[in-house]
Amino acid sequence: MNRKLVLALSLLYVLFMAILFFHYYQSGESFKYLVAIGGVVCGAIPLLLSLFTKLKFNLPITISYLIFLFGSQFLGSISGWYGLGWWDTFLHFISGGILAFAGIALYERLLHRGAGESISAWFVFLYTVSFAALGGVVWEIYEFSSDQFFGMSLQGGGNTDTMTDLIADTLGGLIIAIYAGWRTARKLKK
Repeated sequence: MNRKLVLALSLLYVLFMAILFFHYYQSGESFKYLVAIGGVVCGAIPLLLSLFTKLKFNLPITISYLIFLFGSQFLGSISGWYGLGWWDTFLHFISGGILAFAGIALYERLLHRGAGESISAWFVFLYTVSFAALGGVVWEIYEFSSDQFFGMSLQGGGNTDTMTDLIADTLGGLIIAIYAGWRTARKLKK
């Protein structure tokens, strides 16, 4: 059931963004149709992972990812919400949390089953916050590279924008990391 729902939701997002692509392409709005084609590609990731790999993320992570894409691509870029000032920081905070949950899911799938009984709660905490922060760093490298090589303006606020984004990513991940460390400590006490 979860796999079918992931497929359906991902396909729905891909179709939504494909329709937007054709609409904005016909009206000559190049920025918006490029964002929409990016939405098709990003929305297809859970679809492709579900169809062609054994790696499966749980339904809440997939839904969170698709909501995040909608918030950043459609609301942020296409509808202009990034102009509100706080929207970008809010999305970075949310993405830090989503990345932390994705890191936990990946960790649980890659960890040897017997190792979980003796793993340190501090290790889980550090791994989770580091995974979220690394995701933010990789994104900021993408923004910087796009600005440098393609003349885009993704880092509109320069260093202040970059550092605010990284702090928001880390804080979002930190909240989930505290929860993950606490949960691990509770499991170890039982």
